[in-house]
Amino acid sequence: MGQPQQIDEPLRRKRSKRITKRIPSVNKKIDAFTQVSEFQKEEVRREHLYSYVGLVLKSGLLIVFATSLVNLGLASHQRVNRNLELSYLLDKESKKLNELRQRFDEMFTNGGEQSFFKEQDQWIAPNSVRVIWR
Repeated sequence: MGQPQQIDEPLRRKRSKRITKRIPSVNKKIDAFTQVSEFQKEEVRREHLYSYVGLVLKSGLLIVFATSLVNLGLASHQRVNRNLELSYLLDKESKKLNELRQRFDEMFTNGGEQSFFKEQDQWIAPNSVRVIWR
């Protein structure tokens, strides 16, 4: 019990140094070429990914610019329409003001009061006496 037991291992063949040197060198060349081709493939994939991201960003900016341009056009159209409406109303009110100013000026000329009363609808029959209470 106190003695160590021996374990029998099967014998392994050792390869000669020539074979081990030749095979890894061929494998290393193939591995190097494979690594280079893999690296090139990854580089191509990376370039495609960057191109795709750039395309997405450019199209997003194009959409933002297009919507901004449409909104700017709509706002400009609304402002032009409001300006036309206001200018039309201003012209209309200006004509009214000029007419009323002309009538007001005519009222203070000779016989203006009589012409003013003639323009008004009369409830009292002509050639009758009017009583004005003060």
